Parts: sequence; structure tokens; C-alpha cells
Amino acid sequence: MPRVSDEHLAARRQQILDAARVCFSRDGFHATSMQDVIAEAGLSVGAVYRYFKSKQELVMSIAMQVLSSADDVFAEIMSHDPPLPLADAVDRALEFVDRQTEPDGVFRIAIQVWSEALRDPELAAFVRARYTQFRGYYAAIARRAQEVGELPPDADIDAVGAALFGLIPAYALQRILADGPDRKTYAAAVRTLLMR
Repeated sequence: MPRVSDEHLAARRQQILDAARVCFSRDGFHATSMQDVIAEAGLSVGAVYRYFKSKQELVMSIAMQVLSSADDVFAEIMSHDPPLPLADAVDRALEFVDRQTEPDGVFRIAIQVWSEALRDPELAAFVRARYTQFRGYYAAIARRAQEVGELPPDADIDAVGAALFGLIPAYALQRILADGPDRKTYAAAVRTLLMR
């Protein structure tokens, strides 16, 4: 029997994750069963369980994808030369959020990941580690802003990073749950807040 390629295995795994995302977005984590995911994926029970032993594994894998999708955005912002002004750096992140708050975007799943993390210690540890990393990205952005004189020399860079990071999920929640504001309006408000 021929060996199945790594590409085939990765594609099958992604097919299952995509099906789970559809189900979770439509019905939520708790109302979705493994049978729902199996039916959405169009695969056999054995094929799905070969990759994921439980719904918990699906939730964790999707959480990893959701939170990993922002890494490229942060890398681009942090490596910009010369450093982006803080308001521009936030706007770049908001642009990413706009794409991810669409009906098929990852932030709809992220909200469920946040609530699930309140009851699942393993997921909570993962989210905490990733969000600590994200705050660190924003602290690095703030440090670069401090080096070019946009922030005062005595600014608490870690606190500034935490505050900047907080602007992003706040915008995502408003986009999903309160139908706005739009990015241009929110970015203009951020610029006003960051003016010295």
C-alpha cells in the first residue's frame, strides 16, 4: 500500500479544522458535537478521529490557528524601518482585525476561545502565553517609538504595550457585537488619544 504524503495528511487535517470552524461559528463550541464536525467535513468517523481524538483537541487546534494568524502582522509592524508612528502601528493591526471580523473571520472563534479559556485550564494557559507574547510585541513597538522620541524617556514601556494591545480586542469586540465603529473612525480616535 502506498504511503500517504505529508501534504495529503496536512490537507485532510485542515479540512477537518475548516469544518469545525464552520460548525463552531454557526452553533458555538458547546452546541457542536463531533458528529456535527464529521458531517460538515464529509469524512468517516475514523478519518476524523485519526487526527483529533476529541472536540477539545479541535478547540485547542483552532485556538492555535486563531492566535497564530496575527504573528505575521506583528512581525511586519515591528520590522518596519523607520519605525511606524504608534497610531500607524495600531492602524495596521486594525486593518488585520477588519479582515478577521468578517462572518468567516477568526475573531468570531476568538470570542469563543476566550470564554472557553475561563473553564479550561489548558486552553487558559495557552491563551495567557500567547497574549503575554502579543503584549510583548506592543512593548517592542512602544520601545521603538520611545527611541525616536514619540514617547517620553520615562514612559513605562510594558504598560504602554499593554494599553496598545488592549485597543485591538476592544475594536474587534465592537465590530462583532456592536456593529462598529468602522476602522477609519476608530483609528482617528486612537490618533487623538495618542497626541501629546
